[in-house]
Amino acid sequence: MADSQAVWGIDIGQAGLKAIRLRYAEAADQVIAVAFDYIPHAKILSQPDAVPDELIQTALSTFLSRNQLKGDLVAISVPGQSALTRFIQLPPVESSKVDEIVRYEAKQQIPFALEDVIWDYQTLGGGIEESGYMLGAEVGLFAMKKEGIHSAMKPFLANKMEVELVQLAPLALHNFLCFDQIGIRPGQILDGEPDHMIVLDMGTDNTTLLVTNGNKIWVRNVPIGGNHFTRALTKEMKLTFAKAEHLKCNATKAPDPRAVFQALRPVFNDYVAEIQRSIGYFSSVNRDSKITKIVGAGNGFKLAGLQKFLQQNLQYEVERADSLQALVGDTVLNAPLFQENVLSFAVPYGLALQALKLSRIHTTLLPPEIATARKIRRKKPWAVATAATLLFGLSLSTAGYSNVASSVSEKRFGEAEKKVDALKAVESNFKRDFDGEKTKNTKLKEDGVKLVTNLDTREMWLEVYRAVSECLPRDVGDQQDTEDITQKNRINIKSITAKKYADVSKWFDETKTKEAVFNSMIKPDRENGPKGAGYVFTLVAEHYRNGPDDNTQAMGFVQSTFLQNINRFEFAQPGTPQPVPIRKIGLSHACVTTYKKQGNIEYYPRGKKTVAGATKGAPGGFGGAVRSPMGIGGPMPGVKGTDAKKDGEQSDKRIISRLDFTIQFCWVPTPNDKRLAEDPLKPVGTIDPANPSNPAGAATDAGVAPTTGAATPATGATVAPAPSK
Repeated sequence: MADSQAVWGIDIGQAGLKAIRLRYAEAADQVIAVAFDYIPHAKILSQPDAVPDELIQTALSTFLSRNQLKGDLVAISVPGQSALTRFIQLPPVESSKVDEIVRYEAKQQIPFALEDVIWDYQTLGGGIEESGYMLGAEVGLFAMKKEGIHSAMKPFLANKMEVELVQLAPLALHNFLCFDQIGIRPGQILDGEPDHMIVLDMGTDNTTLLVTNGNKIWVRNVPIGGNHFTRALTKEMKLTFAKAEHLKCNATKAPDPRAVFQALRPVFNDYVAEIQRSIGYFSSVNRDSKITKIVGAGNGFKLAGLQKFLQQNLQYEVERADSLQALVGDTVLNAPLFQENVLSFAVPYGLALQALKLSRIHTTLLPPEIATARKIRRKKPWAVATAATLLFGLSLSTAGYSNVASSVSEKRFGEAEKKVDALKAVESNFKRDFDGEKTKNTKLKEDGVKLVTNLDTREMWLEVYRAVSECLPRDVGDQQDTEDITQKNRINIKSITAKKYADVSKWFDETKTKEAVFNSMIKPDRENGPKGAGYVFTLVAEHYRNGPDDNTQAMGFVQSTFLQNINRFEFAQPGTPQPVPIRKIGLSHACVTTYKKQGNIEYYPRGKKTVAGATKGAPGGFGGAVRSPMGIGGPMPGVKGTDAKKDGEQSDKRIISRLDFTIQFCWVPTPNDKRLAEDPLKPVGTIDPANPSNPAGAATDAGVAPTTGAATPATGATVAPAPSK
């Protein structure tokens, strides 16, 4: 930066305006303090009878009347407590995708729409780039609502001051601490993990606590400032605010200093407790970090006894920033007004350092539209000069071509033009082929991305199939020895299909029009339809169960087992170590769409054989159109059968019935972090696997009510009966 370029760092606080003008002497590699100004407000801005806008305008008018800003850059601060500061540890990510990842994190971290805030980020130290990937990087995310930024800039714009940089006060403190106290310069690579330092900037109403080692930053706002000490004196010593403020600033000269310090002791204790709590939290999340000392800034830190009290209670070396080590310029540094208020110049000092590009921080909260308009305006002269040069060159070129226009002849160049046209045709064909292959390549890449992304969704699909499997009835204990297929707790799923919906409420609305199907849902599902993108599963199934009561045959068996289980929050069959999530992963609104009872099913318990003894299929087979064997066993009590040996058959043949049915349910995929820990519905009754004909607590509003002898005709498809209410 040229020696003549200077910047103003301006901080308008609750008590007054602080400004410092710096210039960087490149040849000497020194920062020179050229000028400063300190303008206290007539009243503290937070006082009830103060008008902040008028006080700030008065301070700026006084500042402009004393100082010349023409040609200088201006950097201003906004309070840290009005902004959002987050520090995020990034996973390993491609360097080119850091912006994309940070934008995603910003949407998660910032509690407002990104259109309503001005935000910026910066990759901090600690990360390394290897093979195009950023590893172990920490990102600082800084944001503030647009209204707050425009409010802070309004008085400057009203005075026609062009603001080059808008920065958070805590980050300006970081610039000051790194450059002046630690001695870090831009581009400098720090070896290992340097020790940390703390800066406490005590303002009027609060204190900014910042911990940094040049690489990492940690910020907290402590809600105790100079006014808290003043108010303690007004309360304990019955003084006016003005007298208490004067007594606080001159405590050692008071008639009874001991009484003053006794009145201030509770605030001292609260202040130390807040700082100890902050340091303790920082140390708990940064166990390998070592804090070496504390630097005090802000005029509030001039309070008598504060430095010693902090040092005794915090067990750290505490220094006041009353000497600026990296700054030269005796005219400013030795001025009495500057010496008296040097502690309050840490923030404007840090602002000016960043405007001079001498800090490691480069973020800014300057509204993008202002920055863009200013950049365009600055480049206009160059654009005009460039356009004029191009126009002049074009004129010369046109004149030159006009001189040789007469030398152009079709007879002379016709053959060459034909060759050019042929070459263009070849080029066009190559380009068409290339574009076609490029399209294919793009599609293949997209298919590849689909295969390796959305792993969570793929796992959730497996959870759905596992949930369906776990909900199917099964034999346990002695029931497993039963060979009678009509007594086995078994449902055969012939097919599972899923249809995707942009909004599953469309399927729910269609189901409402089918009264019997809709009524087969449990009551909570009928009252609250599903919403959002999801899938509707269709299960085509059958069973041969024929028990002694309504709950163990036909649709009663389906409702008292599979339907009741799949409507649970989570469920575990005997022998399953952990419950399987069902409604917890988004399954809901199970309903029976059709069922049909098939009579006269030929069943061969010992297999269907020919006269010569050749077995047709495995033992325990079906005749007719049945597709697969279902079990083995001897005569089945209670089932009609004969010992027919027609058409060369030598095995027993029995006539049983089969129920064909279809079930649908909805699935809205629910990621792990959005799943409920407890069932929001009234728990349904449990099925006793040893006796599925007697489900415990089956008939509840939250669960599936058992059927009570619902008609199941032998032929013809019928929708399921509605459960009991």
